Amino acid sequence: MPLRTLPVPDGLAGERVDATLARMLGFSRTRAAELAESGAVRLDGKEVGKSDRVPAGGWLEVDVPDPVDQALAVVAEPVPGMGIVYDDDDLVVVDKPVGVAAHPSPGWTGPTVVGALAAAGYRVSTSGAAERQGIVHRLDVGTSGLMVVAKSEAAYTGLKRAFKERTVDKVYHALAQGHPDPTRGTIDAPIGRHPTSDWKFAVTADGKPSVTHYEVQEMLSAASLVEVHLETGRTHQIRVHFAALRHPLVGDLTYGADPVLASRVGLTRQWLHAVRLGFEHPLTSRWVEVSSEYPEDLAHALEVVRAAYR
Repeated sequence: MPLRTLPVPDGLAGERVDATLARMLGFSRTRAAELAESGAVRLDGKEVGKSDRVPAGGWLEVDVPDPVDQALAVVAEPVPGMGIVYDDDDLVVVDKPVGVAAHPSPGWTGPTVVGALAAAGYRVSTSGAAERQGIVHRLDVGTSGLMVVAKSEAAYTGLKRAFKERTVDKVYHALAQGHPDPTRGTIDAPIGRHPTSDWKFAVTADGKPSVTHYEVQEMLSAASLVEVHLETGRTHQIRVHFAALRHPLVGDLTYGADPVLASRVGLTRQWLHAVRLGFEHPLTSRWVEVSSEYPEDLAHALEVVRAAYR
């Protein structure tokens, strides 16, 4: 188990241990937090937890497990129902089913997009951390729809830049409880870790800038079908922003959805689907735009709401 020793730079003074490790070592924040919780992180010789703060000039010592020890090795495993909607020498766009993670992570034992691509014989970019090579953006396990994965190194660099510069057109459809007012608007509210629940996120004063544009497409008695354009791409952004408006997504019990309504429409996840993805091809500069139909569970839930709650 290799030991990494790192001085804390001035710019990270006051940050949490997990956030600092994620920035300095390229880990996901979840992996960094699990390392701290396992006793693998010391600050100036003393063991620290994930939420402890780091001082400028302090010395971090991190016992970095082998990727295999962390169960982060990519397992080539076919994923039934995962479609390929665009494919060329530099990138591939997949239509991800619900219940599939973008890449391996600590504690996740289910299928992944990178594993499915490996099983299908795809070679993806080697850029990025070992467990998420080629991944330039992610969808939650409980969110279905379109994801682009880089196959070449040039595509990885170009797509990462495009997402950072917010030139990618990411369009989602969501079924939100109630009726957002106004029916068209922008939610500009910073998102950070939930103050009391580590697995959730929330609108917080010290969160990262987060901007969501929405427009109601169809208004029903109990819910509204909304088209959402993401300007930023924070974890759980759409779910958190609509919950903050007091219009949580149908089926999203984590963020306050009505469990009775979720049961009536047969949903065990949030009604959220990445329906369109548009971007300038990083090698040819040609505009690429793809779309995805609603999966069966969301289509059924929408029809139940339309039929029973008009």
